[in-house]
Amino acid sequence: MENFAAPARPIVARMADAAAAAPERAVAFQGAPGANSHVAAVEAFPDGLPLPCFSFEDAIDAVKQGKADCAIIPIENSLHGRVADIHFLLPESGLVITGEHFLPIRHALMGIGTRDEVREAMSHPQALGQCRHWLKAHDILPVAYPDTAGAAAMVAERGERSVAALAPPAAAEIYGLNLLGTDIADADHNMTRFVTLARGGQPPVGDGPWMTTFIFEVKNIPAALYKALGGFATNGVNMTKLESYQRGGTFAATDFYADIEGKPGDEHVDRALEEVGFHSKWVRVLGTYRQARKRG
Repeated sequence: MENFAAPARPIVARMADAAAAAPERAVAFQGAPGANSHVAAVEAFPDGLPLPCFSFEDAIDAVKQGKADCAIIPIENSLHGRVADIHFLLPESGLVITGEHFLPIRHALMGIGTRDEVREAMSHPQALGQCRHWLKAHDILPVAYPDTAGAAAMVAERGERSVAALAPPAAAEIYGLNLLGTDIADADHNMTRFVTLARGGQPPVGDGPWMTTFIFEVKNIPAALYKALGGFATNGVNMTKLESYQRGGTFAATDFYADIEGKPGDEHVDRALEEVGFHSKWVRVLGTYRQARKRG
């Protein structure tokens, strides 16, 4: 609680008390009240009780400890790519991906003075990256902060006319700030994809279309990745995402994160995953869930 800026603490306390009274309805999210993750939690779970957490690790721990039924976590953005550290946190969490949600992002500049007085803008690194051209054009220095709405609360606490925040427009009203600019992202298609994490997932039943997320590490031999992925082509499985990342600092082995259309139990998906397994040291499915948005 103490990690949040002072203007956010009473709001966080009220939301935490409500979630503690009904943890089966609680939806953990990273950030202060008013953050984009808060908006996503309300949209994805209209009957849920949003639970603010200061960090991604705190949101994940809330689910693992039974303080929340699930967490909603941003994983990638259409402008700024994947959210830092998420590919490491997901496998280590032991949680299962049970759903996804897409949120159009609308950033606003907010502070206590006028826009001409602003010299610095605080926000989450993702938000700063999504508005970097706008900030540069207005000679505003980006300053990283753990979340968007938390930055707005900090600006309200500091009371400096030269410091503003980038956050969802509603955060200005929550923390008593002036709206100094709206829709300032560098592109109109700014969209963030969130995933829902829970302690256990139900086997996929009913109508799809389905998505499956998995991670794997190919064997350290020539053409291993080419061979591992060939099974998706030959079995007609559409891979919508493939990203590599290093673990352990050795630079000797690469892990891959992938999304495919379909689910285990589908014959063509099972054959493709079997081929990945043959050419990999290990394969781990992180979750199968309904598509929130059709690909392609």
